[in-house]
Amino acid sequence: MFNRNRCLRRMAAIASLSSLVAGCGLVGPGAPDEKRPILVGTTSAPSTLDPAASWDSSWELFRNVYQTLLSYPNGATSPRPDAAEECAFTDASHQVYRCELREGLTFSDGGALDARAVKHSVDRIRTIGRNGGPAGLLGSLDRVRAPSEREVVFHLNKPDATFPFVLATPALSIVDPDTYPADAVREDGEILGSGPYTLASYEEGRQAELVRNDRYKGFAEHRNEAVTIRYFRDSGSMVRALRDQKIHVTYRGLAADDIIALQGTAGRDEELQLIEGTGTDISYLVFNPRDPWAGRKAVRRAVAQVVDRAAIAHKVYQDTVEPLYSMVPTGLTGHTTDFFDEYGDPSAAEARAILTRAGITGPVPLTLWYTTDRYGSETAAQFEELERQLEASGLFRVTLRSSPWKTYVEGYQKGRYPVFGRGWFPDFPDAENFIAPFVGEQNALGTPYPAPEITGDLLPRSRRVSDRAAVEEEFEEAQRIIVDDARLLPLWQGKQYVAASDDISGAERALDPSTVMTMWELHRKTSW
Repeated sequence: MFNRNRCLRRMAAIASLSSLVAGCGLVGPGAPDEKRPILVGTTSAPSTLDPAASWDSSWELFRNVYQTLLSYPNGATSPRPDAAEECAFTDASHQVYRCELREGLTFSDGGALDARAVKHSVDRIRTIGRNGGPAGLLGSLDRVRAPSEREVVFHLNKPDATFPFVLATPALSIVDPDTYPADAVREDGEILGSGPYTLASYEEGRQAELVRNDRYKGFAEHRNEAVTIRYFRDSGSMVRALRDQKIHVTYRGLAADDIIALQGTAGRDEELQLIEGTGTDISYLVFNPRDPWAGRKAVRRAVAQVVDRAAIAHKVYQDTVEPLYSMVPTGLTGHTTDFFDEYGDPSAAEARAILTRAGITGPVPLTLWYTTDRYGSETAAQFEELERQLEASGLFRVTLRSSPWKTYVEGYQKGRYPVFGRGWFPDFPDAENFIAPFVGEQNALGTPYPAPEITGDLLPRSRRVSDRAAVEEEFEEAQRIIVDDARLLPLWQGKQYVAASDDISGAERALDPSTVMTMWELHRKTSW
């Protein structure tokens, strides 16, 4: 999966780490090597600290400070116990799922973590019901019981073999009933969890300081004592910090230019490594059905007919991403090329014919929105290329708009944007997670997409099957519906790149199946 040798490099001469000034953040005078925090840079800052309010990349922090019943030990592609000692379906129909907690679990402050806390954590997600929040993951859940201190029983309203995958997502993080309200999001900027780390301090948009939680009981094995996550606005500033030895690792948000530079002579001449991994993250467009133009099927299909994915991948991303013609990415059961099969190569003539048959003449006005600080430095260039392609067809008059992530989320959830860009990092490695979150009245986009055949038949049918390789037919049919509707338009599938200083190990092990970085895997080569 990982190519560790692709860009390994040596620098002819470099000052030893012990000689760096403390202001660089890498060394504390006299501190034991393993005690110094590993500094990780990312362009993906949390939108919230409360799991009940987030169905986005806030999970990257949650995975490290909260605990879930199930999770993914290194190398696992299916969930394994973490806070739980064991979990299993107790019936053949996959409608009753029972977990027994590890003995003696506590939150990081020493308070007991019992079945009541698990039930509280799950129930509050549905009670709060944040628009665009994780309640949509729990559509198959009927009720939760806590018959004893260590026993939790989930009763489902329909068979769902994917429910263990849902329990393994950071959305189902276990929180303290005494500090997380049952009916409101916690807003005090604090976290109390039971995960591998505690949150020692947090500056929104700047950094999160994590220290080892010695009360943690689970599968994770700490290879470091502390990690500081620093949030950057763009790839350029993040890579400069890596080169200036102000951070040790970059994760999420490396721009194509920086990747190419690290793969070339610049990377070879520095004490840096670039690790490339298979990615399942995708980029796609969403059309608002309430908009007078984007709400028209002919307009959406005409856009789908014009968009040139290969040009975006090559011109904007320098082939560090792959064109995607399916909402389900390559490598997962259910992947197809249906968008290519339906629309073929980009064609303004075909798009014009689609519009003409619908009685639409003259350029169609469309406003495309993107976020400035979530999906990497090329996002603006990607939308400029989309604008160029659409306007070059002579069929569209495009206006580009953008905003920071926090206001962007609020905007699309309230239906303000006619067409908007989103990225998706999977909750779990299954085709279900590239279809189900985007359909139904309540979904991750905050834009209702009823799709009754998908939500009422195909998804329920697939969830009855525990062998996930045997549900290809259901997901292929679901995607044919999506292709015809063109409410969602996949653009590209990414790869995972992690850049790190040469004295850091564990980066190749640190990405779980949902491409979240498990910080406890990182360590200095001289420390272990």
